[in-house]
Amino acid sequence: MSPRRAFLTSLLLPGYAQTVFGRDRAAMLFTVVEVGSIGMARKAALDLAEAKGMPRDSVVATYQIDPVTGLAVLDPKTGLPIPETWVTSRYTADRINARRTHYEDWIAAIIFNHLFSGADAYVAANLWDFRTNIGVVATPHSAGVYASLRLR
Repeated sequence: MSPRRAFLTSLLLPGYAQTVFGRDRAAMLFTVVEVGSIGMARKAALDLAEAKGMPRDSVVATYQIDPVTGLAVLDPKTGLPIPETWVTSRYTADRINARRTHYEDWIAAIIFNHLFSGADAYVAANLWDFRTNIGVVATPHSAGVYASLRLR
């Protein structure tokens, strides 16, 4: 796979080119981040829609109580309790803006995952035949880095 094609395929479908190059852990990482971000973006979108739908809504706090019986007074027409006090909506303009920002953050995470997956695939396509091994070694008194390169 050419570097350009690897970039474009992983840009559209994060993790795909990584599987072609045998980088299954990287592919799994990009896929998990993608699925998680999409799920969280969906949840944030639902939260935003709920907040937008109820900015001027209110909730009954208390009902009229009959002092003799201690029970709620019922409306003779509907048979429902008669409200006495109301609580305004908890979805203020600041909360709606915060939920919008939360949704935008998850969309940005999805875009970043696509771009980073594409860039990783591009680099992997350029280095797929470069046989090297780099690692870190820890000893009781020091740490070291090693590298080995196999020539054909």
